[in-house]
Amino acid sequence: MSIKAKNPKNSFTIMNELVLPNDTNTLNNLMGGRLLHWMDIAAAISAQKHCNRIVVTASVDNVSFQQPIKLGDVITIEAKVTRAFHTSVEVRLDVWAENIPSGSRVKSNEAYYTFVAVDQSGRTIPVPELLPETEDEIELFAGALRRRQLRLILAGKMDANDAIELKALFFKDQA
Repeated sequence: MSIKAKNPKNSFTIMNELVLPNDTNTLNNLMGGRLLHWMDIAAAISAQKHCNRIVVTASVDNVSFQQPIKLGDVITIEAKVTRAFHTSVEVRLDVWAENIPSGSRVKSNEAYYTFVAVDQSGRTIPVPELLPETEDEIELFAGALRRRQLRLILAGKMDANDAIELKALFFKDQA
């Protein structure tokens, strides 16, 4: 049975959360761990939409907190698959914080999560190919291979000398 390829729009997910007192620290800012939890959920939904399978979180790239998120803000998390590998997918997330009374909306975070598709026994299984359509999707798709190589190097699963696409960024003779 062949697996039908999908476009990034098929995995696009929007998740909203209201920041309540139980979600905040003593400065009335959203706790980072709570945001990471919500991001993991949104990313998993996106990955499951692409794979039509159970997925498990394999890695989370650097998450930088660009803007504090305040009590009462509405969080919008946008997630979509940027590339599919053999049994894994990379998901990009953009996080927006909106203060509805003031009408302000700021981007607070972005990150990449990687998920692995598994069967009911927890064994990895192949995932559908991703076919990017827009210029932005094509750019994210191309960069995903370099991000994957960096993840594998940092995890000790790839030798830096084998990261050809990543090395090509720094050494022109590698391209």
